[in-house]
Amino acid sequence: MRKIILLFILTCIFANAKAQYNSGVVLEPLLKTDTTSIGQKIVYPDFKNDEVSIYKVTIPHGKSTGWHKHLFPVFAYVIQGTLTVEVDNRKPLYFNTNSSFSEVINTMHNGVNNGKEDVVLIAFFMGEKGKPLSEH
Repeated sequence: MRKIILLFILTCIFANAKAQYNSGVVLEPLLKTDTTSIGQKIVYPDFKNDEVSIYKVTIPHGKSTGWHKHLFPVFAYVIQGTLTVEVDNRKPLYFNTNSSFSEVINTMHNGVNNGKEDVVLIAFFMGEKGKPLSEH
C-alpha cells in the first residue's frame, strides 16, 4: 500500500512538474511505461525495507554482464554505446546512446557490448535493503 501511495504522489509531482518550474526549465521525458522492454507488467514487490540504488554501469568492448535476473523493477539510461540484451527464448533487444528502458523482471537476461566503445549506462534498482541487485 505504501508503494501505491508513493507512486501516486510521484505521479502527481511529475505530472505537475512542468507547471511548477520557472520558465526556461526544460523537462525532457526519458521513459514513461507500465511494462518492461518485453511487455511484462511492472509490479513493485512489497518489501519491508525498500531501497533505491543508482549505479553507473560500464561494460567494456566484448564483455557482458553474465546471465542474471532481477526480482524487482530496474530502469536504465544509456549514456554511451549500444547495449544488446539477450533474453531467454526471444530476439535480442538493442538500446542505443540516449535511450531508456525498463529491464525484464524475473527473466534471465544478459547485457552484451558488441560495439567498439564501452557501453555506459545509469541503472536504477528498485530493490530491498540488504538484498542483492540480481540473481544468477
